[in-house]
Amino acid sequence: MSKKWNSSKTKILITIGSIAGAAAIKAITENKLKNKFKAQLKLPEDTDNDNKQVYFVGGGLASLAGAAYLVRDCSFKGENIHIIEGMKIIGGSNDGAGDEVNGFICRGGRMLNEETYENFWELFSSIPSLDMPGKSVTEEILNFDHLHPTHAQARLVDRDGVIQDVTSMGFNNADRMAFGKLIITPEEKLDGITIEQWFRNTPHLFETNFWYMWQTTFAFQKWSSVFEFKRYMERMIFEFSRIETLEGVSRTPYNQYESVILPIKAYLDGFGVDFSINATVTDLDFNDGDGITVNGINIEDEQGKSVIKLNPGDVCIMTNGCMTDCATVGDMNTPAEYKPENPISGELWSKISKKKSGLGNPEPFFSHPDETNWESFTVTCKGNKFLKLIEKFSTNIPGSGALVTFKDSNWLMSIVVSAQPHFKNQPIDTTIFWGYGLYTGKIGDYVKKPMLNCTGKELLTELIHHLHLEQQLEDIMDTVINVIPCMMPYIDAQFQPRKISNRPKVVPNGSTNFAMISQFVEIPEDMVFTEEYSVRAARIAVYNLFDVKNKKICPVTPYKKNLKILKEALKTSYR
Repeated sequence: MSKKWNSSKTKILITIGSIAGAAAIKAITENKLKNKFKAQLKLPEDTDNDNKQVYFVGGGLASLAGAAYLVRDCSFKGENIHIIEGMKIIGGSNDGAGDEVNGFICRGGRMLNEETYENFWELFSSIPSLDMPGKSVTEEILNFDHLHPTHAQARLVDRDGVIQDVTSMGFNNADRMAFGKLIITPEEKLDGITIEQWFRNTPHLFETNFWYMWQTTFAFQKWSSVFEFKRYMERMIFEFSRIETLEGVSRTPYNQYESVILPIKAYLDGFGVDFSINATVTDLDFNDGDGITVNGINIEDEQGKSVIKLNPGDVCIMTNGCMTDCATVGDMNTPAEYKPENPISGELWSKISKKKSGLGNPEPFFSHPDETNWESFTVTCKGNKFLKLIEKFSTNIPGSGALVTFKDSNWLMSIVVSAQPHFKNQPIDTTIFWGYGLYTGKIGDYVKKPMLNCTGKELLTELIHHLHLEQQLEDIMDTVINVIPCMMPYIDAQFQPRKISNRPKVVPNGSTNFAMISQFVEIPEDMVFTEEYSVRAARIAVYNLFDVKNKKICPVTPYKKNLKILKEALKTSYR
């Protein structure tokens, strides 16, 4: 090895609490970007909302979207909008950070979709691009995506390193019958049922090309809710006939933090939205009696504990669950710790759910980390030697191949090589890619340890063997700057089996000033674990609480009722 790894330095510089170089980003967003767009932003006129305050609990995409809807569609003054975030950086689960010295990290890989992200594209058509003057973020992303089309040519790889023919889904008639029955079964009859239970009479399904591709594209487990599986099948029926190439994946020019979060943050900065409350929300206080009215937000920060009092007309909008709660990172020589205790957002949701009816039940989602965890890893290399080897293996240039899944790996490992650079501060002679494994408790095929106990070097060693490049292992390792594992105990929590009542409505019945926005609220017909779900939830919350009449929430596009698309899906099922 030609490099020495400074584990403690890496952990200090790359943590979940300060994951994106806060000082540099603050300088950019608060100075250059704010001034750049100031002239483009039309400040709101005086309205009935002048004296109302809105407090968002959590600084993820849903809260940022909600703030944007307030200034754009409700003529809210930015200084009356407060986003409360306990971490030192906003963006929630949309992250991306690092540098050429310590390596880069993305905890997750988020794939957008042009056809089904209706509210996402509509909102970001209002957000100015940071890199394309006169263009919106929507235009920027779709322009980049259309110039970098996805067509995976190595979607599934077997234990011998042979790329599989995935033109056939591999169904038999029993599989097709079980699918047909699922599609016509009402959702209310699917409470608590897992995918494995639904397909118990046709276990063959779990050995089909379809299952390996669908499972790893969306991160389903056999024990995930068949309710969510049905939602995905109906919502993404458009993608069913092209799942083997992932042509429906829409890519951002850079990681989602820089391509999505920074532009909307700059937009909100231009309106003077308040991001100054750096605190953890520990509880909410409600008025006594019937109805749901928040009158106090309990916070804890470096100065101690305090309560933000809400006046009549003020509103509280809360992120009632975060999939990256308790996420931890490691480095080349250090595993990411598995520490599922005390998920902050789950515990807050649990507290308030006991105070008022209709606020859902977090127990099914945040009580089974052994079922909801998986682990990702981000590899940073000097030069492109390794990426060229992956390109030769997959026949996909960086940014064109989406997921490569090693279907027989004990960890069910997959990798994604994005177009380079994936970070704005990524030097031209530095390359990165991302991977993940769904079965973190299983022993590796080559590294004889559970995935969750592996260092970055061990994760990369396992991957190199699956690529059958072990003879070049040392040469590859000599180019590696860092491999950063990330353990996420609750990343699949939104897929857990549950009752339909466990997820609360965005605006609960009886609410006068309170809403919830996250992947854990109930939005009819839509699918969780998507950027669209966060944006749609925020739009529902704002439009309902402030009685917006002049604009409409984009409905779920009914592809499941489109005869042409259904015909293509049926043809695909018989391939």
